[in-house]
Amino acid sequence: MPRIAAREAAALGVPNRCGGAEMGVIPEVRRQLVKGVGRALLRGLDPLLARASAVPDDPVLEIEHFPWAPRLQPRWPALRAELDALLARVDALPAFREISPDQARIAPDGRWRTFAFYIFGERCELNCRRCPETAALLEEVPGLQNAFFSILAPGTRVPVHRGVTKALLRGHLALRVPEPRERCVLEVAGRRCTWREGDWLFFDDTCPHGVTHDGDGARAVLFLDFERPMAAAGRRLGRILLAGLRRTRYHRDALANQRAWERASLAFWPEGWTAQASPGNGASPASRRRISRM
Repeated sequence: MPRIAAREAAALGVPNRCGGAEMGVIPEVRRQLVKGVGRALLRGLDPLLARASAVPDDPVLEIEHFPWAPRLQPRWPALRAELDALLARVDALPAFREISPDQARIAPDGRWRTFAFYIFGERCELNCRRCPETAALLEEVPGLQNAFFSILAPGTRVPVHRGVTKALLRGHLALRVPEPRERCVLEVAGRRCTWREGDWLFFDDTCPHGVTHDGDGARAVLFLDFERPMAAAGRRLGRILLAGLRRTRYHRDALANQRAWERASLAFWPEGWTAQASPGNGASPASRRRISRM
């Protein structure tokens, strides 16, 4: 029996009388049941969070609602330089589904790759040391929960899906967008959006959204989830919900997988390596070709 399945079976008080394949079904059924109940609970509370919101309850939001964003925006070239240093070893970056198995439906192959800095408020120290300019910028984002470089290879399709709670909002700072940018589209609640390098794009990810990338190169953004600005009561409720999410397998599996990848990554980015801009640190033409074949 797989070790994880055995632990969960023991916790349920189920004796180990059958083979591993059968026993593995029990924790997976429980996991799906918990996810379904949790999703229903979270979405049932969304109207309360929307009423407490200090910003419009719109699918796509303007930058003016987030005073910190224009202040950070001019620093985007330094972030792109660090991204480009990572893209020189793009094959080493983990697929999204490898870090968060719950994303397998929307990221079924290796076309969506990530480089994480924060996972539900927990800082990924090794990656932050590798990209000090990005890490310094992230410290100035209020209520930051999740942050990573999000890299989509050409041909990526992210099917329509919804996020888990209005307690969070999503921001993308575009770092690499292939031209013509109209061939790489984010659709949010029926509204078509495109990224522009150096610009922010903010949206409510509880609205149905998906991506079609028909461009010729990688699309890369700094991907953020941060606390929705709300009145005090809404803020307290939101933080209770986020604390609950941190206790689930949704969070714990992703964090464990991220830690394991960081340990393995020392083989090609040893301790002390940083993605500072320097000659030869950018993504080479060969690495960009590898991105296009992902």
